[in-house]
Amino acid sequence: MAKRKAQPDEIDLHGLRHKPALELVRKTLDERYSTLGSFSLTIITGNSTVLQERIFDEILEETHYNYYIPSWNLGQIIVENTEL
Repeated sequence: MAKRKAQPDEIDLHGLRHKPALELVRKTLDERYSTLGSFSLTIITGNSTVLQERIFDEILEETHYNYYIPSWNLGQIIVENTEL
């Protein structure tokens, strides 16, 4: 089966170790915020609940972004920022 191509509004962390994955999440969120203001980003973590917890604890809890794990795919985190 062919690997699915990542969409522009998502980042896929499959195959990355935790440190580079966390750095990519930080960089992507910073870029989205500075260039777009309002955005929605899907972070694909796969089955790594440890990585999800690190993203929550080390990145997202320090921000004003809204974020959640969708019930239809527990291997994702959706991060949203809305500026009025």
